[in-house]
Amino acid sequence: MAHKISDECISCGACEPECPVEAISEDEDKYVIDPELCTDCGACVEVCPVEAISEE
Repeated sequence: MAHKISDECISCGACEPECPVEAISEDEDKYVIDPELCTDCGACVEVCPVEAISEE
């Protein structure tokens, strides 16, 4: 099951470089995770300063 970024995202970008499969990208108002690419490694969860990333 892929991770998801909630509306609590502040678009800081801390998560994007942590993703080993480049599944995270910037959308209009927050970052998003492509569920087709996400491998559930959890690297993004640990760096999010507002805890906006969780399992879907």
